[in-house]
Amino acid sequence: MCQDCGCDSGPPLHSHPHAHGTPHDHPHDHGHDHTHDHTHDHTHDHTHERTILLETRVMAKNAALAEQNRQWLAARRIRAINLISSPGAGKTLLLERTLELLRDRLPCAVLVGDVQTDHDARRLQGKGARVCQIETRTSCHLDARQVGQRLPELFPVGGPERLLIIENVGNLVCPAAFDLGEDLKIALLSVTEGEDKPVKYPTLFHQAPVVVITKVDLMPHLDWKMERCRAAILQVRPDARIFELSATTGVGMTAWIEFLEQWVA
Repeated sequence: MCQDCGCDSGPPLHSHPHAHGTPHDHPHDHGHDHTHDHTHDHTHDHTHERTILLETRVMAKNAALAEQNRQWLAARRIRAINLISSPGAGKTLLLERTLELLRDRLPCAVLVGDVQTDHDARRLQGKGARVCQIETRTSCHLDARQVGQRLPELFPVGGPERLLIIENVGNLVCPAAFDLGEDLKIALLSVTEGEDKPVKYPTLFHQAPVVVITKVDLMPHLDWKMERCRAAILQVRPDARIFELSATTGVGMTAWIEFLEQWVA
């Protein structure tokens, strides 16, 4: 349940395992089995408290699983980045070009998150990296459990991979709240979006030490100023490292690839 965007919203849930081990969530109606011998208006509304308790438990469980993922990757000397952006910011095209340029230089694996379809995963096939797709269905973000379940598939014993690239579901809010076990969050922002996105969605840009501004080849056709966008990013995170690039033309890609290689090394 995501309070910010309402995905998987519904009545407060209680979770318990069945005999086969699969957790099952369903609503419970807790009534008061007592009477009062006097008349008055008295409302018992615990819905908000129960919702907060459930969300707290969900986040605590996710944090624990994320730490397990982080330790699993660290034991194999694999570093992980979590790419987060709005839909259409150019994550998949950037990934295509990144994998092509890193082929035979830095072995990678990619985990792609989408609400539905495996279109992005199929685009990335044949680029020299093992690719795994997660369809989240009704959820607007990946979580640590989903990532952890795919790690053995992405990294077989003795494999050469040194970098895991996670392409999160297109969303600037909920993915920022869920630790996946990554070493680094990277925020993507395209020039076709507002220059003030970083201050409108500060949680992500505060958590991301690296920001990639994409589609810079379109700037001549837009009323969009790079200096305003940079100022907004630095207002939220003064130490942010900013890359300006175009995966279409290749502008700025050399600096991006060199950063990834040096960061993993």
